[in-house]
Amino acid sequence: MTRKKKKQNTGRYIKWTIVVGLGVAMACSGKLQTYINWDAIKQDAQALFPETHSPSPAPEGLEIPLTTSGKQGQIIVHTGHTLAYDSHNKTPQWVAWELTREETEGQEQRTNIFQPDPNLRNGQVEHSDYTHSGYDRGHMAPAGDMKWDKNAMQESFYMSNICPQDHNLNTGRWNDLENKCRTWARKYNKVYVACGPVYQGKRNEYIGKRRVKVPDAFFKVILINDTRKQAALGFYFENKECTLPLKEYLLSVDEIEKLTGLDFFSALPDDLENRLEKETLERLP
Repeated sequence: MTRKKKKQNTGRYIKWTIVVGLGVAMACSGKLQTYINWDAIKQDAQALFPETHSPSPAPEGLEIPLTTSGKQGQIIVHTGHTLAYDSHNKTPQWVAWELTREETEGQEQRTNIFQPDPNLRNGQVEHSDYTHSGYDRGHMAPAGDMKWDKNAMQESFYMSNICPQDHNLNTGRWNDLENKCRTWARKYNKVYVACGPVYQGKRNEYIGKRRVKVPDAFFKVILINDTRKQAALGFYFENKECTLPLKEYLLSVDEIEKLTGLDFFSALPDDLENRLEKETLERLP
């Protein structure tokens, strides 16, 4: 689970090793005669490795997808969920989390306080960008999955976890699937979930002063990896009211990967991943 991992400083050590190396090389070349100008060295190092492009620590866990399209947003690790942020569309690219049986029994109350994510470098969004837009502030990682921890609950209301979502979808089938995930977590000990928006170029609609792009659709993939049941489920909803039974929105995870340019559950053994992800279940577990 993401929150159990310690942040690593390997990149920082490598960076300063290069800084020192640059200093030695510059001194030996005669560029610096009587002393080492560390400000100049630092500027040279930053030109090669600007801070805004430093890679984030790679999160681990079955729930974390890999990007196959070459477009990777800023990775942000929160207490209860991890996300990649798309600063161009000003929505998450994907959001992923593990939900255990014990976590479904949490008692933390909803904060209902939407606020900017203090970890974002670019593409910040405000609560007001959604006001009177005609769209809900749709959670990707739901507050209902974060009742086990105060910080996890608070961070689920960061705007980096939010997308413009049709109200009837948000309160309808999207909410139904959130509840179903909690049922599966209780039944099978835990589930691994990833979800996010889908942009297909069909809709060129933006909301708010900061121009948040409205998604065409949403995906959600769920992995059950229990001794009693192994299954990978993919769901796809257009960003509108969806009234059919949940099973009618089922796709294989392979199909969701083609739609999103993401590789899900890659930490599984290859044979198991390939088998589970090509299946389209005829009924829900």
